Amino acid sequence: MPAAILSREEVVARLMDVVRRNGYDGASLAELSKATGLGKSSLYHHFPQGKEDMAAAVLAYLEATLDASVFAPLRADGEPVVRLRAMTRALELFYDHGRDACLLANLGIGETSQRFNPRVKRIFDAWIDALVVVLRDAGLSKPVARARAADAIIRIEGAVIVARALDEPSLFDRTLRALPEELLRA
Repeated sequence: MPAAILSREEVVARLMDVVRRNGYDGASLAELSKATGLGKSSLYHHFPQGKEDMAAAVLAYLEATLDASVFAPLRADGEPVVRLRAMTRALELFYDHGRDACLLANLGIGETSQRFNPRVKRIFDAWIDALVVVLRDAGLSKPVARARAADAIIRIEGAVIVARALDEPSLFDRTLRALPEELLRA
């Protein structure tokens, strides 16, 4: 599809794919240009601060995507187990069943972490807060809910890394399938 008819959202989604695959430092302008169909000068026109602006746009897009598909179902009405299963289904799609890298890790760890960590932290905090809501609705105390929410994200993020490293997406899916009931156990 020619770049001239891509929306900004489509451009940012394509940028996200490159950063997800290669990390911030590994995402060259040539690759970003190829993925979006925009020349380097056009990329700088839309993102005057270069890759840093692109990464900021990617993080904003990621935050909105996660809020709509992962966090919102957790804050919705309904049975806690149903809400947790909605989150895990959304994560299966978002991470392509453990085949896609974690963009939060790519931007929140290493040399780029100083630049992007406040936004990455805000996204993780929002995720924990959304999980706490569901777990509190299930009757867990606030301290237990908060600890389980953080542990759940650790398990999910760890499963992404291990599934990709071993090229065994089933490890990610297995972790997500077990998670709702394990989070709710007494």
